[in-house]
Amino acid sequence: MTDGQKFRDGLASRIALFDREAAGWAAGKAEEERQRVLAEFPLASWDSLSLDKYALGPAGRQGGYSFCRLMEYGTDYFGSIRGGSAAKHIVYQHRTGEWRIVPSALRGLGEHEAWAQVRSEFVTAFAAAAKGAYERLDELESLSYGQALTTKALAVYFPGEFLPIFSAAHIRHFTTLLGGRPHTHSSGVRTWQANRELLELVRKQPEFTGWDTHEVMGFLYAFHDPRPQDRVVWKVAPGERASLWDDCLVNRRIRIAWDEVGSLGQYESDQELKATLDQHWPYSTGGNLRLARQLLAFRDLERGDLVVANRGKSEVLAVGTVTDGYFYDPAAETHRHSVGVDWDTSYAQRFDSPRHAWQQALAKVPATLMREIRRGREAAPAEAAGPAARAAEAELPDAVRKVMDLLGHKGQVVLQGPPGTGKTRLALSVALALAGQADRIEAAPEERAAALAALSRVPEDAPEDGKAARLTMVTFHPSYGYEDFIEGFKPDTAEGRAGLHLKMKDGLFRRVCAAAAKAPDDTFLIVVDEINRGDLPRILGELITLLELDKRGSVSITLPTSGRPQTVPPNVRIIGTMNSADRSVGHIDSAIRRRFAFLDVPPDVDVLDGEVEGLGLASFLEGLNERLDAHFGPDHLLGQAYLLADDRPLATAEQLSHAFHHEIVPLVADYCLGRPGLLESVLGKLVDGKTGRVVQTNPQDLPGMLADTFVTVGAAGEDGTAGWDGE
Repeated sequence: MTDGQKFRDGLASRIALFDREAAGWAAGKAEEERQRVLAEFPLASWDSLSLDKYALGPAGRQGGYSFCRLMEYGTDYFGSIRGGSAAKHIVYQHRTGEWRIVPSALRGLGEHEAWAQVRSEFVTAFAAAAKGAYERLDELESLSYGQALTTKALAVYFPGEFLPIFSAAHIRHFTTLLGGRPHTHSSGVRTWQANRELLELVRKQPEFTGWDTHEVMGFLYAFHDPRPQDRVVWKVAPGERASLWDDCLVNRRIRIAWDEVGSLGQYESDQELKATLDQHWPYSTGGNLRLARQLLAFRDLERGDLVVANRGKSEVLAVGTVTDGYFYDPAAETHRHSVGVDWDTSYAQRFDSPRHAWQQALAKVPATLMREIRRGREAAPAEAAGPAARAAEAELPDAVRKVMDLLGHKGQVVLQGPPGTGKTRLALSVALALAGQADRIEAAPEERAAALAALSRVPEDAPEDGKAARLTMVTFHPSYGYEDFIEGFKPDTAEGRAGLHLKMKDGLFRRVCAAAAKAPDDTFLIVVDEINRGDLPRILGELITLLELDKRGSVSITLPTSGRPQTVPPNVRIIGTMNSADRSVGHIDSAIRRRFAFLDVPPDVDVLDGEVEGLGLASFLEGLNERLDAHFGPDHLLGQAYLLADDRPLATAEQLSHAFHHEIVPLVADYCLGRPGLLESVLGKLVDGKTGRVVQTNPQDLPGMLADTFVTVGAAGEDGTAGWDGE
């Protein structure tokens, strides 16, 4: 069944369930917004439109909304282009007063000269659209740097000729859904052209005859939302000790501080925002990078995302669904950053024990905690339940979903990162998800282990030529070869035979392929630990070609040793793990890299929801990694696993002392290559300046010493200056 046939299957029943009356109301609001744009920026005014009237600049500078501000912040019903940086507007003014010109061909010009060129292209685009000459739009290079904005502007001035969907990724998703051929990033097809192609597909659906384009958009997002249903849930504190909660509840929003950085829309990267945070809070540079990423995640919240509002470390005030994107209000006295949220206070509850990660104003909510919050929700009629209540119980963690997406795209993935970041655990979590056991990913350790053991068990009735489990683990090393992985002659150990006899035997990969061919409805996963420690070209041999998804099951090769044919079934997947700090491993062959997707697995301090004798484990790891990064680079950080026991944060000073002295210190010392001065520069006063050795101390004193050395007070909120919300 094609994608288009799948879409039409059950279409009538979905339309019957769709609230077209509500969609019609939203379409009416969208038309009101469109009329406002036409009144303030009539098409005839574009020939002489000034830069100030067009550009997005420091909020409050213009007397009213500029065109770009109205497009991003004043026309949400018409269709959103919120999120991301201001670069989408092609020419904009940074809060410093500097003008940013995005098209590379215009960067040598002054802002007014550059704007004259961009304005000329807008005028040309509108004239071409008025004549139906849409092919001319592709000649306008400057507008290609702001395709979402340009497509929305065209939709405003030429309603009915474009769908109110302006995200290129969403257009590709819906195009595939309706049976069209989606354009990739590299195809060169601009968003406005892809949008019109999607509109043509919609017009071919007789069920949508007479529908407004906004009604069609509402239907597509209601039943076929391209955004993952298991998106990250954020905990956001509404001011210190929830001082702004009443305002947030009444006005259906969530507000945060850090007003000093200005609008978050002006930042194009986490490093740029971190630099600004460093200027205002210079004593928290390590935490500032994490904070920069959190603030940008807040900025990029989309409609439908979930937000948890809290008071302190133990109380949930409500769970909300994002309704409107990010907005910066320069007129507000404080907490100028806001996002529109529809709150559901039936989730209000208190935890039995504090969540130490909630000391920060912004924190991710793990899937396990979100399930706990849902279980603690007050009883409410099913019909009154909002989107937050309807979310699935067995959610996929964001990292698992990313790996599964890459596997679907490429077939094999390498997880790379510093030691202790949970690369192997992530690979095994993906194995559970592929087997339909997502509920075991974050189950109790013994339940998770039992589920993985079952997946790793070879069925007793498996045929001799297909003895393989759905999950197979192997560790590559310098001695591992083709004969181990594919096939080769091995000593025949059959009883009663004297002398050395060799027999052709299948390797691990051939056994898995044989088993997968006999069970095409199941996915078979091979997890290769330390994949870069093996000689991959020698281990994989000629089969490297067959790993490509378009050759799976259809292309066969003849194995040179046995002469037997070999194919790779489409239901075989490979995940490799690679320690980026391993200096003994050489570069991975380029032919291998082309056939694997690579995913960075950085340290995840969000799971370190705990403290030991007042030492926040997340803050300690951030401070230590800041120093390691400064001296050795990002490949030599430490992961969160060093501060976990049985998947939970360390809880006692004795556990912390053992982890620090017997796991962390030896690894850091290895990074320092026996240089005491370098070790002291990383560990500070924890190293005896005379002997160059790490001092031994009572476990009860260690948390305080680590806090003094690695934990700084700054922008992240520990001291209450910018969103602290501790008990």
